[in-house]
Amino acid sequence: MMRFIVLALFVTLGQHAAVAAPVTATGPGALALAAVIAQHSPLVRAYDKRVIERLFSGHTNFGFTPSTKISVTANTVVCRVSNVDITARTCDLTFSVGKRALTGREANEIAATAAAAGASAEGAAGSTIESLSKLVCTLDPNEIMKKAGGGAECAFENGQ
Repeated sequence: MMRFIVLALFVTLGQHAAVAAPVTATGPGALALAAVIAQHSPLVRAYDKRVIERLFSGHTNFGFTPSTKISVTANTVVCRVSNVDITARTCDLTFSVGKRALTGREANEIAATAAAAGASAEGAAGSTIESLSKLVCTLDPNEIMKKAGGGAECAFENGQ
């Protein structure tokens, strides 16, 4: 009996550890994730938001300070899409200096982009939940402008 308890405990702890495993996204997935989070972040300067928007839109014909990078961070991102009420979509973004609650298209955009970047989805009582924590994206606009696939990297943990 003791073996089953230890095995059950091991499996439970092992699954929890797997949920919080670090994930790294690079290239187009990282640029997309940084772009959709940055537009809602109180931590990203307005100028940097415009630079990220231009890069994500494919407009790379502009100058940017050499050796300067842009950082996009979020403490947690939790998105829910209902399987029952198909109109219900929400995302709660938590930053070190505030929170942002999104619904509709904006929430769907973040959920879909997070999934494409490697965030895992969980199901719970009629909804799909995607959550990630400790998001840190680093963008190097000058590298991105070279159009060689580099210059964007995001790291995060799946789950909260």
